[in-house]
Amino acid sequence: MHLLYCLNFCKLLTGFFFRVRDLMRSGVVKQSDKPIWYDVHKTFPPMKDPLYVRPVAKTYGKKEEAVPDIFYREDEIRAKLYEVYGTGPGAFDLSKSSFVSTCQRFVEKYTEFESQGDLEKQSLFEETGKALLAEGLGLRRRGIPAVASETRNPVLGMKLTDMLAEQQADAPGGTQAPGKEKPTQAPLNPQ
Repeated sequence: MHLLYCLNFCKLLTGFFFRVRDLMRSGVVKQSDKPIWYDVHKTFPPMKDPLYVRPVAKTYGKKEEAVPDIFYREDEIRAKLYEVYGTGPGAFDLSKSSFVSTCQRFVEKYTEFESQGDLEKQSLFEETGKALLAEGLGLRRRGIPAVASETRNPVLGMKLTDMLAEQQADAPGGTQAPGKEKPTQAPLNPQ
């Protein structure tokens, strides 16, 4: 082991020697500022360049190192959040140092409810979503429209042609079917 340290030191010292020598030749280091060991190394250089090759350990067969997966409790909450709600409405705003993502807010609120211990595990996820909705953060489940169809205004589902037909039927003297309008102007035939 001491041989390894000596060889590494000699290799390091040789590298320093060449650097100092080049700096002295270029004038960056003055002759009066040279290190004490410089003259000794110049007078008694190593007989051969220090080289140490680490012996290769012989291994028979493949030995695979199993790296265990590292999961935190928050990762399980995030995975369930992304499974139920998707990735969220928008991108992260990394320009603000105080930005907290929707996912992080959910995890914080979840752990807060979990630490209180008032709720069961099954209802904890749902109650966290409800609490964030009360704070103004609306989460939308995957595959469900943003607004339920029962609460939609029926006017939003009408087609434009149906609306025009209804307006024409309501107009005085306008009991025509859609698509059969009277021309408002006589055609011009230049002769």
